[in-house]
Amino acid sequence: MYPWRVQEAATITVLVADDDPLVRQALRVFVHDEADLEVAGEAADGLEAVEAAESLQPDVVLMDLRMPHMLSLI
Repeated sequence: MYPWRVQEAATITVLVADDDPLVRQALRVFVHDEADLEVAGEAADGLEAVEAAESLQPDVVLMDLRMPHMLSLI
């Protein structure tokens, strides 16, 4: 590969986790609008977020701090 050529950035996968469906939708739109980001999945509560993170292995989890069934920081 030529050293002066710009390489494409890798796509960063994001798991969106929030109990409010409107917030999830807005975050999904923000992530979708970025060329190097991709929504890997969504979760509506803490347990779903943990399960989705384990199964999808996203690069980033964008998560509300307080959600039903589990607090994000615990």
